[in-house]
Amino acid sequence: VQLAESGGGSVQFGGSLRLTCTASLPTYSTYSMGWFRESSSKEREMVATIDSLRTKTYADSVKGRFTISQDDVKNALYLDMNDLEPEDTAMYYCAAATDKSTYFYDNNPLRRYNVWGQGTQVTVSS
Repeated sequence: VQLAESGGGSVQFGGSLRLTCTASLPTYSTYSMGWFRESSSKEREMVATIDSLRTKTYADSVKGRFTISQDDVKNALYLDMNDLEPEDTAMYYCAAATDKSTYFYDNNPLRRYNVWGQGTQVTVSS
């Protein structure tokens, strides 16, 4: 099972980017998929997730600016990012939860996702 992110890049403050995650597994079969980010100053954190009921969850810092979506025909996950800020600079990772026991019973929000991509860098300049 593989996840491949694309769409990262360098933008200026207030700019927009669309991240794409292409999956080698049927995305409809996952319990949840999500976007996470990690920077030199912050540990890996949840940005946005979408579960099998299409319930979306966002980090407070991106609410109203980022939108997560999933296309089960294309087996793809997207993150539309608007009004980007320098604080959004990070490596962005796509992840999928395919293991039932870890997703529903692990309290660690990162460990609930057992498949990870290699990441795509987003850099926002002021």
